[in-house]
This record gives sequence, structure tokens and C-alpha cells, in this order.
Amino acid sequence: MSATDVRGVTGEERDDFTREESRQIRRRSLRLLGSLLQPLRWRVVTTMLLVICATGTSVAGPALIAYGIDTALPAVLDRADWLPALGVGVVYLVTAIAAATFMSSYVVASARISQAVLLDLRKRVFLHTQKLSLEFHESYTSGRIISRQTSDLDAIKQLLDEGISQLVNGILYMGFIGVALFLLDWTSGIVLLCSLVPLYVLTRWFQKRSQVLFRYSRVVSAKVIVQFVETMTGIRAVKAFRKEKRNEKRFGELVEDYRDVNAKTIQLFGIYEPGIILIGNVTVAAVLLVGGFRVVNGDLEIGALLAAVLYARRFFDPMEEMAMFYNAYQSAAAALEKISGVLEERPSVPDPTSPIDLWTARGRVSFEDVRFAYNAETVVLPRFSLEIPAGQTIALVGSTGAGKSTLAKLISRFYDPSEGRVALDGVDLRMLHPKDLRRAIVMVTQEAYLFSGTVADNIALGRPDASRDEIISAAKAVGAHGFIEELPDGYDSDVNKRGGRVSAGQRQLISFARAFLADPAVLILDEATASLDIPSERLVQQALQTLLADRTAVIIAHRLSTVAIADRVLVMEHGRIVEDGTPAELIGGTGRFAQLHAAWRDSLV
Repeated sequence: MSATDVRGVTGEERDDFTREESRQIRRRSLRLLGSLLQPLRWRVVTTMLLVICATGTSVAGPALIAYGIDTALPAVLDRADWLPALGVGVVYLVTAIAAATFMSSYVVASARISQAVLLDLRKRVFLHTQKLSLEFHESYTSGRIISRQTSDLDAIKQLLDEGISQLVNGILYMGFIGVALFLLDWTSGIVLLCSLVPLYVLTRWFQKRSQVLFRYSRVVSAKVIVQFVETMTGIRAVKAFRKEKRNEKRFGELVEDYRDVNAKTIQLFGIYEPGIILIGNVTVAAVLLVGGFRVVNGDLEIGALLAAVLYARRFFDPMEEMAMFYNAYQSAAAALEKISGVLEERPSVPDPTSPIDLWTARGRVSFEDVRFAYNAETVVLPRFSLEIPAGQTIALVGSTGAGKSTLAKLISRFYDPSEGRVALDGVDLRMLHPKDLRRAIVMVTQEAYLFSGTVADNIALGRPDASRDEIISAAKAVGAHGFIEELPDGYDSDVNKRGGRVSAGQRQLISFARAFLADPAVLILDEATASLDIPSERLVQQALQTLLADRTAVIIAHRLSTVAIADRVLVMEHGRIVEDGTPAELIGGTGRFAQLHAAWRDSLV
């Protein structure tokens, strides 16, 4: 990746960006933030007006106190004139009420903007990750995606809910106070202005060091979540191979790293916040000292001095809150970098710009001079051509890594060929509308995934508008009706997460019913019978005769009993077809398939 090409960079891969890369990532994050705020621009303008009004009215207090002491109080003492004092009191009360009212409206308005932004961002991340190709999901772990939707969005939520309010209030408050102090007494304003030099140096020092730490904290946080999710997802393997101690050690190391980076962040704040307080106290002392001499010399009224001290003190009050804002900001900025990286990922299998409609697919599949590689070093199909007539059932046989599953993924268009084309009824798959493609081609894999919900809901995934009778008919066709009826609520039984209430074989039968209901022109079975026991397999063998009738089928199986129902067997080695013929022809020969069949037959003895 070049220094200026940061599209898709999320931070887990690297945390040592160059200065130019960091600028590019910040610009990318700002573009995302701008796109989120664009639909809310009028709300943002209204909210800004509210906070300006709230800040302006709240800053009026010290100036009114100065007027009361220097003008209203002498009027009462010298002439018994209570009108100026009464006027000051009324104006002070009105400004206090106005400030509270404006601030209340601002808090509500900013909260609505915050929730609207978070809602939009959550939807974008979810919808976009669904649209991304299989290649992305095979390389980007589920734990990292969960981290984007949880801890990263929580960091942004904290910034929007609290940090932005603190920043806007703080900047406006300091700006109004600075203007008010210069109007009240420009000499005190100069003293305050001088304090900005050490304040800038301290803040710049804090910014440079904290940016690296907060970016790294998001990396470590994601690693903690990934480790936890992978451990819980693979808990059976963890217990089967007694991996608890190794996981405990690895998780402990990650948690220690997370603690260390947070400890370093706290140390930074341990210097930054006391430094702000020190600069503020020194500035207030300087204003008081310079103003005191001027009061003694008669150049400054005592009320104006009191107001100047109050303004100087209040000028630094928001700085502590802004330090906390910077904490939230750095964390949210690092999170936004990762989210923007995910959102800028582009599908490696893009939808066609001008799709060709394929209303009725017959099922003829063609590989025309196809070359495919997952990366530059790993060429799976060096040069491959194949014609599968409509309605033919072929079985792919070969050793692991021969290219069988890759072939299935190319037919399903989970990947696109590096060269050449894969066609359905003469139409390049890259030119088909996704709806037509998914309606025409269905894959059933070894891991039959069931979503939370009822058995009927999971079968209806093949055709959401199917009636209950059609769902039951599909289940009967593949031999799943019997065990479904025995479930506590029949077709309305909740399968729970990953089909927890049904066995692996039963899950596979449900997935067969789902495929049967979808009625595709091309059906791919990728080791789909591997998880079935012998009785279930025999039941499915009978169902497959119905399932595969009048449609093109590609069967990938190591169980040769499944291969026997095929019209044609292709034996693959290193991405090439080394044998091609009917099961009977290849069994009667002396090639690779005959050897596999003999070994399988001997294993049954």
C-alpha cells in the first residue's frame, strides 16, 4: 500500500502510519463525519444558535457585577438611588433564566443530533458489511466486525453525548470571556492573552503523544474482543483440545497490553490537567496583581478588577472539561478511522452497472479459459475450461486443495475469475443482476447455518413468500418432515442460535428443504452430506433424487455413496481435471477414481 492509498485501512493491520497516511486517514474520517451531518445541517445550525445564546447570556454575569459595584452601589450610598441596583438585579436574573433555558434546549437538540448520527452510522456499518464480498469476510474476523459495532461506536457515542457539548461550550465560553475581558479592561486581556502561549505548548505536547496512544488503544481493544469472540465461538474445540490455559495466557497478555496503554494515557492526563490548573492559577494571580496596582493608582475601579479576576478564573474552567473532551475525542477519532476504513472497503465482486435480465435460467454452466488465484502467490486454477449441460449432475472428486470448493465458489459468484469468464446459459455471471443470480444458483454447504427463529422460518429462507403447505411439502421431499413433527412445536419450534435444538444431521436436512423450496436452476452441494449419520445419509440419498431432478447439480463429496448418483464424475488435481466420465466408466478403469472407489469399498468391509 502506498503512502497515499489508505482506502480500507482500519488500524488492526498497522498502527505505525506515516504522517501523510495519518493525514489521509483523518481526511477520510472527516468525510464520513461530514456525510453523517449533512442531512442534519439545519438541526446543527439551530443547535449552534442555541449554544451561542446560552453562552452569551451566561458570560454577562461578571460584567453586571462590575457595574453593580462601580455604578449601582455608589448611587445607592450617595443618592439613595435604588433604580440602578434594581435594574442590575433584574437583568442578572433574566440572563440567568435565559442561559438556563437556552442550555436546556441545546442539550435536547444536541442529543437528538447525536442519536440520529449513531443510528445512521450503525445502519451503514451493518448494511455495508453485508454487501461486502465473501473475500472480505474470510479475511476480516467476526470479532473485528463486532468491535466496529460495539466498542468503536460506543466511543463515538460518548463523544457525541458529552464531548461535543463540552468542546462547543468551552470554546464559545472562552471566546466570549476573552472578548468581554478586553472590552472591560484591555490590560487584563493582554495578561490573559499571554497565558495562551504556555497553554498552546502544553496542549500540543499532549495532542501528539495522546494521538498515538489512543489509536493503539483501539487496536488492542479490538484484539481483546476478537480473542473473546473466537474463544466463545470455538468453545467446543477449546474444551476438546484443552486449550483453556493457552487462551487464558493469550487473553491475559492482551488485557495487560490494554491496561498498559490506558495507564500511559492516564499518566498523560496526570501531567496535562495539573498543567492547565497551574497556568490558570498563575494567570489569575497576574491579573489580580496587575489590576491591584492599577486600582491603587486609580486607573481601575474595584468592581472592574473583581470582574476581570472572575473572567480570568472562568476562562480556565472549561479547560479541564476540554481535557476530558480530548480524551473522548482521541478515542472516538481512532474508532472513526476504523469504521471509515470498513465503509470504504469495496466489494471484490461488484454488482454490474448494466445487468442482463435472466428471467428463466435453464442451468447450463460454462468455464471459459478461467484462471483464478486468491493472491499473487496462490494460483488455484491455472487455466480451466468446462461445460456442464443443463440438467446434468456432476460430482467433483479429488484431494484437499485440488480446487473443488473454489470451482463451487466461482459458480456461485462468491469470487470472480482472475481471467476468463464463468457463464450461466451463455451469460457472464458478472453481468447478471444479483437477484437473478441468487434465484438461479443455490449452494448448500457442510455447515448448515440456521438463524434464530422457527424451523418454518429457516426453510422459508429459500423463498420468503412460500405458504405453510409449500414449506411442509419441501420438508417432506427431502425427508425432514418426520423429525420436524416430533419437535416440541413442530414447524414452529425455535431452533435457537446455530440450531441448538436440532442435531447436525437435522440442520442439514432443513438446509436441503430450504434449497428445494428455492427451486434453483443450479444446485451446488459442497460436502453437504458430510455431517450426516448413515441413516440420515440414506434418507437424504433418496431425497437427492427428487432434489436434483431436472436441474443442474454440482456435488462436492468425499463420500462416494453420494457421488454414485451423479451423471458425470470429474476428478481434479492441482486445479485441473484429470478424469472425466460416468461413475461406472471410471470405476471400471484403473485411474484415480477407481483407486478411491476401491479404498472406500474396502473400508466398508
